Amino acid sequence: MPRKESPLPEGDGPVVRFAAELRELRRAAGGPSYRDLAGRAHYSVATLSSAAAGRRLPSLEVTRGYVSACGGDVERWETFWHTTAAAVALAEGPADGTAPPPDQDDSPYPGLASFGSRHSRFFFGRERVVEQLRRRLTDQRFIALFGASGAGKSSVLHAGLSPYLRAEDRTVLTLTPGVRPLEELAVRLAGHGAGTPGRLLEDLRADPGNLHLLLRQIAAETPGRDEVTLVVDQFEEVFTLCSRREERDRFIDALLLAARAENSVCRIVLGVRADFYAHCIAHVDLARALDAAMVTLGPMDSEELHRAICRPAEAVGSRVEGRLLAYLIAQAQDSAGMLPLLSHALRETWRHRRGTLLTMEACRSAGSIEHALTRTAERFHQALSARQKEAARHLFLRLVAVGEGVEYSKRRIGRGELSSDPDTTAVVDRAAAERLITVDGEHLDLTHEALIRWWPRLRGWLAEDRELLRTRRQLTEAAATWAHLERDPGALLRGTRLEAVRPLARAEDAGLTAREREFLAASLAAESADRAAADRRRRRRRLLIAASAVLLVISLATSVLAVHADREVTAQRDDAVAHNASTAATALSHRSPGLATQIALAAHRLRPSRHSRDALLSTLMSTWTAHRAEMYAMDVSPNGSLLATASRDRTVRLWDLRTPRHPHRTAVLTGHKDAVYAVAMHPRRPVLASAGADGALNLWDIADPHRPHRLATLETHTRTVRALAFSPSGDTLVSAGSDGDVVLWNTRSVSRPVRGVSLRGHHDEVRSVAFSADGRLLASAGGGDERVILWDTTSPAHPVERADWRAHSVTALSVAFNPRTGVLATSGGGDRPVKLWRVAGVHRPVLLAALDGPTDVVGSVGFSPDGRLLTAGSDDRTARFWRVSPPGRVRREAVLTGFTTAVLGLRFTPDGEQVVTGVFDGTAHALPADFDQLLTHACTYAGQPLTREQWRHYLGKVPYRRPC
Repeated sequence: MPRKESPLPEGDGPVVRFAAELRELRRAAGGPSYRDLAGRAHYSVATLSSAAAGRRLPSLEVTRGYVSACGGDVERWETFWHTTAAAVALAEGPADGTAPPPDQDDSPYPGLASFGSRHSRFFFGRERVVEQLRRRLTDQRFIALFGASGAGKSSVLHAGLSPYLRAEDRTVLTLTPGVRPLEELAVRLAGHGAGTPGRLLEDLRADPGNLHLLLRQIAAETPGRDEVTLVVDQFEEVFTLCSRREERDRFIDALLLAARAENSVCRIVLGVRADFYAHCIAHVDLARALDAAMVTLGPMDSEELHRAICRPAEAVGSRVEGRLLAYLIAQAQDSAGMLPLLSHALRETWRHRRGTLLTMEACRSAGSIEHALTRTAERFHQALSARQKEAARHLFLRLVAVGEGVEYSKRRIGRGELSSDPDTTAVVDRAAAERLITVDGEHLDLTHEALIRWWPRLRGWLAEDRELLRTRRQLTEAAATWAHLERDPGALLRGTRLEAVRPLARAEDAGLTAREREFLAASLAAESADRAAADRRRRRRRLLIAASAVLLVISLATSVLAVHADREVTAQRDDAVAHNASTAATALSHRSPGLATQIALAAHRLRPSRHSRDALLSTLMSTWTAHRAEMYAMDVSPNGSLLATASRDRTVRLWDLRTPRHPHRTAVLTGHKDAVYAVAMHPRRPVLASAGADGALNLWDIADPHRPHRLATLETHTRTVRALAFSPSGDTLVSAGSDGDVVLWNTRSVSRPVRGVSLRGHHDEVRSVAFSADGRLLASAGGGDERVILWDTTSPAHPVERADWRAHSVTALSVAFNPRTGVLATSGGGDRPVKLWRVAGVHRPVLLAALDGPTDVVGSVGFSPDGRLLTAGSDDRTARFWRVSPPGRVRREAVLTGFTTAVLGLRFTPDGEQVVTGVFDGTAHALPADFDQLLTHACTYAGQPLTREQWRHYLGKVPYRRPC
């Protein structure tokens, strides 16, 4: 049994927490003994047990072995170890929390900072590029060094090229453009005795060509030096920091003119970040100059990295361990942007070295190349108080330039842009001590842009505050201009610029300096004053306008009232004229259909209304005489090409509907001895059933509508047959009529139908029967007994009564099922002669809607094939349409008028394109069912246009306008 471990030391320090986590990892792995762990990790029992004792932090290698032996996540534990090591380093720092003074750092590696002139003796690895620059500079007066951020451009220019040029006794001027590149240039020139900065700035702004003259002056006043080399490092700042395009262009023009002059005494060297090449070539002259001026700075090869890593250490009597050298070369090779991280890792390794040897263990203790920078930045941040952390956040955000379409870049600022409180001052001092920022007199900037890419906390701040940064940057520059102009009120923000920064005034902590807050407050106060003055002007103007308006209203009121009254009279006249003309058109539709259509169309366009729309639709029907005697029934074939009509003249007539506006008769069936009251088309075969007052049921073969012949004649034993209906399958035919008879016939053989059961329940003549779309329900309307009975015909041989109810208060004349929803429509007499019922899935029918409109009994109801329209033919000589989708929301669609007698019914063609209306006077009427489309093309069906005489006769004094 393994020996029990000693308790952990008291307290909650980072080492104790780390040891507790190691013990928890061992417990989760099943609690193996340290002897077993030693066999797996290849470390001694004492080493592994000490790692989890909590007295000191184990090395990274021992931690890896312990975690691997317990089956843990090695990468996660490496991160945990670095975090703990940073906490331990912080806890073991000076008691007062101050950073070590910078002069105690004797490292030959500058870390994030670039190599400067004073570091030239430690600068190795870029000899080839420096030599290339020197040769190009001998032959050319303008060259540009392009490289990725972190490739070492500044080090090449300052620690490589500049010392070489000075060694040749040349005058070298170096500068970075900053926010005001012309101002920076003037200051550098003044440092070499060319005059005062103010006068030089005026000369450069007046004419960019003056730079050439000023450089000649410097060269002439320096004995033995006939040329000046101007090195412009971080040239991309003219795009990221300089917001004034005019100053940017003058600065670039000044450099180009100085290099191109015939008697030029200068040579220009630019250091440019590679991702700003597109910005450079947007300037025409600069693009031409760069054609033959570019020198690219790529990644170091392995030999160059070997020199860059080893030679600085050798210069101070130290050396680099082979394992560390191989690791660093592998990490940095083929990646130019890794050089700042390499330098920082070497600097931190130098600080953790033992003796004169830089080891792999020291590098790992420092965080390795991947974590060293993050660890340094986090160590700096964790050492700050809460208020100092907030000040650090605002400091670093100010040191980053937010560009458009490019990566973030560092930004140089003056101390005047920062608050002067003790917290900000302490943060600046500590950040400078850790070499995270560089302090140059009154200016500060990030030591290197690698900090932006590799410090996750700073990246997070930037992601959160990108728009805020951009807005605050605008406020900072505007406040600086205001202060420079001695707080001129004209420099305050107004309009859209003030709106852009207004959120900063409401933000709890926008990180503004005292000057920025004062400037923003002054801008807001000026806006309030301007608004108050504008309000006073508006009030005065309103008083003047109101007085003028009163006079104008008084003068115009009479005119307006007169015009309004005239319009009202005209509108009322047009309403009356349109109504009378529509009524006259429907009366004319039988005698002169073309004239009736023209009149109805003119009335509808004069004053569109329901009445004029209905009248126009009524005149657009095609009409023909189907019988010379009363017509009692009709039906349309399944393919929509044939119409059958039945009449008191004892005949059934067939009509070809393929040209609905010009139907023609194909045959007359004469097999009945008395009036024919009912016809029904077989849903699947070319078969027609007919019956009537003689009680006989005839089945006809109408496959050839020009030569139909009788298939069978049956005695129904019903005195008068009033209704016929086929089931959807066509296997069952129902006949109904006097004495309440409802008989089911088996019509699987249409030539030899077999009489089935008789349904008893009605006490009066049955006027209508209908099957549901699935054939499972049969409805019958009992005429004078006012009842509707619902039968379950799932088994036609054994039908079952499902419901029996009084549907109407006077008489029940018609039933029809909606082919889509199964809703049942019934019609008869009473105040609401058309009703909709839900019959599926309920014990007793539920009334969904009761429709009014018809002023007499409704003898027939039906649905369109898609179930969206409900039709009703009434004894009040109208054919009505309602939109019933959904059935609970019924909307009036149209009312067709102009019929001379009662309407017996309406039938749609199966495709829903046409609707046929039958009238008791023996006439039939066809109309396209798409009413909106029909009205749009009404002129296609109209006859000759109205003459002016006809217009005056029917529309009076309304100005003449041809309808078509």
